[in-house]
Amino acid sequence: MEVALAQCQALDSQSSGTNHSVKFSKEKFWLEPPSETQRKQLEEELKLSGTNLKSHAWYHGHIPWEVSESLVLNHGDFLIRDSQSSQGDFVLTSHWEQKTLHFLIRKSVVQSSETYTRVRYSLEGEAFDSLPALVHFYVGSRAVLTRWSGAQIHRPVNRTLPLSYLETAFCTAVSTASVAPSPALSRRSDTTQSTQPSPNSTLHRQYNNISQPHLNQDSPSSETDGSCYTELYPGPQSYVERLRVEEVSVGVDPLRVEDGNVHFSPVVETVSSFKPSRYQSPLMPKENKPLEVGILRRVKELLAEIDPRTAAKHITKADCMVARILEVTPEVQRMMGVHSGMELLTLPHGQQLRLDLLERFQTMAIMLAVDVLGCTGTTEERAGLLHKIIQIAAELKSTMGNMFGFAAVMRALELPQVSRLEQTWMALRQRHTEGAILYEKTLRPFMKSLNDGRESCPLSNTTFPHVLPLLSLLEKSVAVGEGTEPWETVEVGVDVVMFHLGAARTIAQLGGIYRSNAESKLQGFQEQAEVLELFLTDFQMRLLWGSRGATENQALRYSKFDQVLTALSNKLEPPVRSQ
Repeated sequence: MEVALAQCQALDSQSSGTNHSVKFSKEKFWLEPPSETQRKQLEEELKLSGTNLKSHAWYHGHIPWEVSESLVLNHGDFLIRDSQSSQGDFVLTSHWEQKTLHFLIRKSVVQSSETYTRVRYSLEGEAFDSLPALVHFYVGSRAVLTRWSGAQIHRPVNRTLPLSYLETAFCTAVSTASVAPSPALSRRSDTTQSTQPSPNSTLHRQYNNISQPHLNQDSPSSETDGSCYTELYPGPQSYVERLRVEEVSVGVDPLRVEDGNVHFSPVVETVSSFKPSRYQSPLMPKENKPLEVGILRRVKELLAEIDPRTAAKHITKADCMVARILEVTPEVQRMMGVHSGMELLTLPHGQQLRLDLLERFQTMAIMLAVDVLGCTGTTEERAGLLHKIIQIAAELKSTMGNMFGFAAVMRALELPQVSRLEQTWMALRQRHTEGAILYEKTLRPFMKSLNDGRESCPLSNTTFPHVLPLLSLLEKSVAVGEGTEPWETVEVGVDVVMFHLGAARTIAQLGGIYRSNAESKLQGFQEQAEVLELFLTDFQMRLLWGSRGATENQALRYSKFDQVLTALSNKLEPPVRSQ
């Protein structure tokens, strides 16, 4: 009989003999951001071979079921953990229709030959050779986990602490002797072994006002508290609370000492990191006009000389520098108050970084569009340029794992002034069929799934996650495109918003992993100074708006250039006038 553990609220644990309840409060469970050592340990785990379960961030090891329920908060969230009641087995914990569900994953041994056996994993129907294969199937197909539950899994909840730490912290010892076999839909208790954490431990424990479970004499621990980091202290003061206190403190020295540790008040940036008026480049004079022919010609020559992968590496390097994923000095970290720009952009004082990233996104898309629309040669030449830009998008997505750069390039291709060029797209389909298929069948659907929250790039391959929806949500005053955003539709609006806000929480914790991935993918990369300049936002702003226009009001700049793009597009392929 299938053992499926399904409950929507925490039930009292029960040990053999006398019943003693332990009530678990999710509000008492909290995690501080991982230390730098723990970040590095997590990075090493996630770099392991895909055949190693530790390399998958959705695997949380031996965490208690109470903790797993505090992690899967949104509709479709899921994680995999070790079973507490059946050693060696795994449990899929998910959130579906406002309920938390626990499914025991069944293991079966298949005799493939006289000397070879293999383990298969299943929930109810099809069996799989590995847990990753099972997860990929149910996420990708949206198949129900079991007929009785009707539940699906959409988004993994990634761990932010290394398994080596979690195993030590939770130190859960399963005592099957104290648990009688239970029917489906019931939860079994575990006898736990406690470990006293240090004052600076990432996980904190609460002892007061908690009824402790009875430990039988066979328990591996003779201690009487019995808790295993499932009842935890709220922190003394959160980072955001500390910021609020410091905001109202007038004349406080930014260098502060608390409990013997030195703390720096973060700097609230109000000026863009882009300085086009001061920018100097060998590719353009000290002062230039918008879209100067000589500069445009050199840009086209450089783009023609490099292959798509090289272009993708230069874009990724520039993206990660602006986003403060790469080459973040200790001084910049002190200024930000956090380790990575990925964490900063989720915080109130990260607004300027969010605005800079939106500026970079728009400017990159417009420059690539100009490259296409400014190609006054034959239709076939424009089709070849389209094909190269599609290849760059594919390299950003698959090779570099740069979802930000990928979204910007896709935005250029989807601009109405580019997408309306019917003759150019027809030539692409005829002369570069594989590129047209790649764009229509793979890249566009993937882009839509990213925006809808239905798909994501594997963490082990990601250098820059898909933050554009989050930026758009937090900075609604800055438009990043035309048309309805995916969260503005009645059918899926709330779910999409909740997904992207939930993803922000994970992204903020994984800056070290993105940095490590970027450093790995750019290892040995010899950048070309002139090529890198093409993808610097300062250079692009000067190219598009000139030395004077680059400093104008942003909305005015975009509005004017939209008219320029429309004029260029209509010149290439005049609109058909209705009779």
